[in-house]
Amino acid sequence: MPLPSHISRRDAKIILTELAEYGRWELVRTRIYPNGVKRMWVKKKIQKIVRT
Repeated sequence: MPLPSHISRRDAKIILTELAEYGRWELVRTRIYPNGVKRMWVKKKIQKIVRT
């Protein structure tokens, strides 16, 4: 998930928080490139259900 260089760290945090809370995604890796572009890798969180 690439984010443009003009997006602040605060705004990126808000975007990632919403993804985690409502979309059930979790952050795997973050990279900031020399040109300022921020790239975040996210994966779908899997909930295992235990049968009782």
